[in-house]
Amino acid sequence: MNKLTIALIVFFAAACNNGGPKTTTIDEEEITLPYYEEATFTPRWFSIKEDVPVDFHQIPEFNLFNQYGSEVTAKDLDSKISIVNFFFTTCPGICPKMMANMYMIQDELQEKDKALFLSYSVTPEMDGIEELKVYAEKNEIVNKSWFLLTGDREQIYDLGRNQFFVEEDMGIAKGPDDFLHTENILLIDGDRHIRGIYNGLNKTAIQQLLTDFKTLEAELTDK
Repeated sequence: MNKLTIALIVFFAAACNNGGPKTTTIDEEEITLPYYEEATFTPRWFSIKEDVPVDFHQIPEFNLFNQYGSEVTAKDLDSKISIVNFFFTTCPGICPKMMANMYMIQDELQEKDKALFLSYSVTPEMDGIEELKVYAEKNEIVNKSWFLLTGDREQIYDLGRNQFFVEEDMGIAKGPDDFLHTENILLIDGDRHIRGIYNGLNKTAIQQLLTDFKTLEAELTDK
C-alpha cells in the first residue's frame, strides 16, 4: 500500500475566543508546529529547523528578577520550552482564571525538566520581589521553574507588545503608560521562537498547549 500522508489543519478563529491562530500539521509520524514572527500570528512552516531563517524573530535579551530575587534573562529560555503569560497580583478579573489554568499546566508538566514558566507582572511598581514571593506562597506556586517576574516596566511592556505580541490591538501604537492586560498564553521553543498562542481562559486551548508541548519536547530530543 502506498504511504498515506494526512494533513490536519486546525484553525482557532480568534485569540480571545478560542486560543489563537493555530495550525498543526501531521505528516505520517512527524508532527510539526508553525512559527510566528509578528502580531497577526500568521503561521509559517519549515520542514526542518535548519530552514528557519537566521534573522527569524526570537525573544530578545531582557533582564528581570523572579520571586526568589534571582536575575532571569533570555538565556534562561535557551533549550527550554517556555510557557509565558502576563498578569498582576491584585487583578480581580481575568488573571485568577488564567493563573488557575497555569496551575493546571504546572501540575501536568511538573515532571518535565525542560518546562519553564514565565509570568510577567504588568504592575512591577506594585509587584516587587517580596510581593511576588508572597503571591507564589499564597497560590501554591511550588514549581521551582515557575518564575514570577518583575523589574523595569518599559522593558516588560516592550516584551509583551513587541516581542511576544500578546495584545490584540494590532496596529494601534501603545507605550508603557498604556496598560497591558491579556489572557493570552504563549509557547516558546528552545530557540526562543514563538510556536503557539492560546486563550488562557479556555480549557480546550490549554489542552492544545499541552499537546503542543509534547511536540516541542520531541524537537528538543531530536536536536
